Amino acid sequence: MNPFPQDALNPGVKKREVFGWAMYDFANSGYTTVVLTAVFSAYFVGVVAGGAPWATFAWTLTLAVSNVLVMLTMPAIGAYADLRAAKKRLLALSTVGCVLSTAALGWAGPGTLAFAVVAVVLSNVFFTYGESLIAAFLPELAKPESLGRVSGWGWSFGYFGGMLSLGLSLAYVLAAQGRGEKAAQFVPVTMWITAVLFALAALDTFALLRERAQPQEGQDESAHRLLASLRRLRHTWQEAERFRDFTRLLFCAVAYQAGIAVVIALAAIYAEQALGFKQAETMMLIFLVNIASALGAFAWGYVQDRIGHRAALAVTLAGWVLMTAIAGLAEGRPAFWVAAVIAGLCMGSSQSAGRALAGLFAPETRRAEFFGLWIFAVRLSAILGPVTYGLVTFLTGGNHRLAILSTGAFFLAGLVLLFSVDVARGAAAARETGPVPLREPARGESVGERG
Repeated sequence: MNPFPQDALNPGVKKREVFGWAMYDFANSGYTTVVLTAVFSAYFVGVVAGGAPWATFAWTLTLAVSNVLVMLTMPAIGAYADLRAAKKRLLALSTVGCVLSTAALGWAGPGTLAFAVVAVVLSNVFFTYGESLIAAFLPELAKPESLGRVSGWGWSFGYFGGMLSLGLSLAYVLAAQGRGEKAAQFVPVTMWITAVLFALAALDTFALLRERAQPQEGQDESAHRLLASLRRLRHTWQEAERFRDFTRLLFCAVAYQAGIAVVIALAAIYAEQALGFKQAETMMLIFLVNIASALGAFAWGYVQDRIGHRAALAVTLAGWVLMTAIAGLAEGRPAFWVAAVIAGLCMGSSQSAGRALAGLFAPETRRAEFFGLWIFAVRLSAILGPVTYGLVTFLTGGNHRLAILSTGAFFLAGLVLLFSVDVARGAAAARETGPVPLREPARGESVGERG
């Protein structure tokens, strides 16, 4: 059986183009793995913030600020990308921004809290812009019945990029520790390793991935383009009842992605603060999580196309509930390693499944816009989850176990909300939707009267 069949792709799409698309997941995964999860998060708390009682809360608030900025800007950027067929151009700008601001993190150290906060905010904003824009290419590449597996190809391949960045960083950290260096000396180098790999791996994406969308009619002036984008976004919200299953999916995503955001942003902090892991041990733990995530994302994409999007996502959410229970009750490291494997298997599969389902609900002419709304929901969850975790630790004097147990409530809420989503109805609404007109209707004129 060919695991990468050509018939999973839309007519005219070549496998090398899908490879170029997947290479962006490969490129940007190093950022989430090294910066947000394994290295810089714990470094921020323990070194940049000096291990202060408020340090974990400060880290979560920093991420919250970046996510608020994304929420305020990404939907309009997505709508603009659709109008001007500018997904690839905007992706290039966001990539350069993330690479440069990630490299800037290499100059963060003791006494540079303000600088570190600004660099984290900028890098996370640019990273998220790229994450949304690359996702909007998925429905152009894959047939509707193959969205799960093709999304899984990219997501699983991405984890290998994360492992490459983490592996090279771990090798450097072990060598540096062998020379007696401190974290303030070797962590900056891991930021530069991550930035360089991101830049190099993304080159394949821009060489191979095509912009298939065509500019839609509208005014040429930049101000008019922005107004048209915002008007179109408002139109989408006004049509919420028509796209009620996409809207319900967004609420579901806010819930379960809040839990995932906790794991991404705070796993290393939990391991070091609650269980006494050392830097190298934490990095090896995250390495294992990435292996499990790659396997889960790849294999689960095929399961998703077979059993259905909603059922596949529901199984992964149940797995997340189990993971938080094991992690919160773990008395020793072996149990936490088991929780980490479960988290990895659920991580890739649940995120890939959600992206594929959002792609199924996105109308052909409005994909970047709908993925902009999807990212809006994901970024809202990235505020809600980590800030809740940080607030619990702040109010309980650093009780990380209670904080991780409270995270399970997000996954339970997502599971309940998921059952209100009708996949067939949501997909039909997307198929029946045409382009959105760029001007306001004249008085007495209906949308359907426009040519």
